[in-house]
Amino acid sequence: MAGHLQFEAPTALEYFAALVADDASFSVLEAAVAVAQDDDPGLDVQGVLAEIDVLAERLRRRIPADAAPVQRLRLLNQYFFRELGFAGNVNDYYDRHNSLLPTVLRTRRGIPLTLALLYIEMAAQIGLRARGVSFPGHFLVKLHLPRGEVIIDPFSGRSLTREDLEERLLPYRREQGMTGEDAVPLGLFLQSASGREVIARLLRNLEEVHRSAGDWARLAATLQRLVILLPQDWDERRDHALALERLGQRERAASELAQYLEHCPQAEDAAALRKQLAAWRRTH
Repeated sequence: MAGHLQFEAPTALEYFAALVADDASFSVLEAAVAVAQDDDPGLDVQGVLAEIDVLAERLRRRIPADAAPVQRLRLLNQYFFRELGFAGNVNDYYDRHNSLLPTVLRTRRGIPLTLALLYIEMAAQIGLRARGVSFPGHFLVKLHLPRGEVIIDPFSGRSLTREDLEERLLPYRREQGMTGEDAVPLGLFLQSASGREVIARLLRNLEEVHRSAGDWARLAATLQRLVILLPQDWDERRDHALALERLGQRERAASELAQYLEHCPQAEDAAALRKQLAAWRRTH
């Protein structure tokens, strides 16, 4: 009698790597939920996705089959922001939990990006075309309606006018020298973000939170995911190496830093990092 085949479950990182491997099948929401496994290794990702589906189904049952897109949008906003009570965490904006979707789902508080991910999913499940927008400083949602686009601030629930958007963009334009004749059209800042760009922004939010808190273990874990997500972004590999070294994982750190130096030999920090790498190898 043949023995039973046994399969090992993938690790959290292997699971994440599979989710983000191919742009054509990139599961943004699932990848975003999976990020929270660094904080909760026992997290049931599929269970969290099922919770979101239950909330969306509750809304879907209320919407008449012949409801116009504008009516669907009105019902979505009423349900998401008022009935469910999703809103920005104004009291503790830089809490890492605001970037962890399972917690946002439970507390109904988050940052623009995590709120947008939930809003976009619910919009899709009631037949609306919604996309994330990596607007400078504040993630937004863009909905395509028959009469044009609507821009929603998922942090406040407000629909933003062109004047609102230009006002929000002005500090960034000034900082980047994009005013006057060098001004970039507003529309270029409202392009839909790809799934990879969305997850990169989510991870970089966490990176900044962990770096500010001096939480090297969580920082290294977040940077590891960025390396998986953006394998050709060598700066992420360098930063991961430096975080690993702070944790005493010098052998892994040296391997990562060597790859950075191999691919970026002319980088401004290359000479200093070569000396650092040599020192790590001498003391290993």
